[in-house]
This record gives sequence, structure tokens and C-alpha cells, in this order.
Amino acid sequence: MIFTKRLRDGVRSGEITLSVRIWMSPRVKVGHRYKMEEGEIEVDSIEPIGLPDITPELARASGFLGVLDLLKVAKHGRGEKIYLVRFHYIPPKRAKAKA
Repeated sequence: MIFTKRLRDGVRSGEITLSVRIWMSPRVKVGHRYKMEEGEIEVDSIEPIGLPDITPELARASGFLGVLDLLKVAKHGRGEKIYLVRFHYIPPKRAKAKA
């Protein structure tokens, strides 16, 4: 999963743990990890939702100012189905110092 640049710090800090995506079909799988520029996210759940489920609170929890802001970014390609993806961030492993 790719996050717009302005959301990445929130994902890394753990402040953002969910994302709304509009796809033709799911593009991620529960339990799988997806690389970010630093670290990874692991998908905890994915569920189909409807447009009325996208509330201002959900939009803010996703890192957006509101529903319209979220919808401008959430659609990918010709997607028509809305998914709520919950995830957690896994920081990169520290390289061991050489003795």
C-alpha cells in the first residue's frame, strides 16, 4: 500500500492505523506486510464498506481533513468498491553494529 506523502509520518508514529481505499477488488491481504520507504505495514483486516460509512471521524482517523479530502485520494484507477483497511506499522530493523 502506498500512502500520500503527507500521511507517512502519521503512519510511522502509529497515529494512523486505517485507510479507506476505492478499488475494483482488494489489493492487499490480511497478515501480509507491505514496504514503505522506511519500515513496513502489516494488514490486520480489510472489510468492504459503503459510502455512508465514510464519516468525518473516519476521514480524520485516516489522516484527512474530512470526507471530501479523503475521497480525492482514496480512489485508485477505475475502482468502485470501498474498503476499510486496518493495519499497524513495523519499524525497520536496526542494522547490527560491527565490532
